[in-house]
Amino acid sequence: MSGDGAPASELFDAGDLKVAVVAASWHTEVMDGLLAGARRALTAYSATAVELRVPGTFELPVVAQALGAEGYDAVVALGVVIRGGTPHFEYVCSAATDGLTRVALDHRVAIGFGVLTCDTDAQALDRAGLDGSKEDKGYEATSAALETARVIRAIRSGA
Repeated sequence: MSGDGAPASELFDAGDLKVAVVAASWHTEVMDGLLAGARRALTAYSATAVELRVPGTFELPVVAQALGAEGYDAVVALGVVIRGGTPHFEYVCSAATDGLTRVALDHRVAIGFGVLTCDTDAQALDRAGLDGSKEDKGYEATSAALETARVIRAIRSGA
C-alpha cells in the first residue's frame, strides 16, 4: 500500500519561512482535499502561505519557478493527473515532475511534491485527505516542504 513506511514528522515553528502553495484547478473535489490538507499542515507548523491557483498540473513548474526566483523558502505544488486513453498522462506527469525538480535545484527552494498521478478517480480520492481517504498527500507534501526548507536554511547558516 502506498504510504507505508512514511517517516514520522516532528512539528516545529515554521512561521519565519516564506511559503507558497500552488494548486491546479482540475478535479475540484480532489484539489479541495489537497488544499485542506496543506492548510492543516501549515497550521500544525505555525506557518502561513500565499495560495495561488493555476489552470492545471502542467502549469505548476513555471509558477514555482517564479516563486523560487522571488526568494520563497518553500513551494508546495498540488495537482492531480488521472490516466486516460492517450499519452497525455505521461507527458503531463513527466513535465510536472521534471519541471518541479529543476525549480528545486536551480533555485535551491524546497518543493513539496503534492502531485497525484493516479490510474483512477478512486485512487485520487483515496489520497486527497478527504473524509474516508486513506492518505493526506496535501498535508504530507506541505510537511515535507517545510522540513526541507528548515534543513536548507540550516545549511545556509553554516549548521
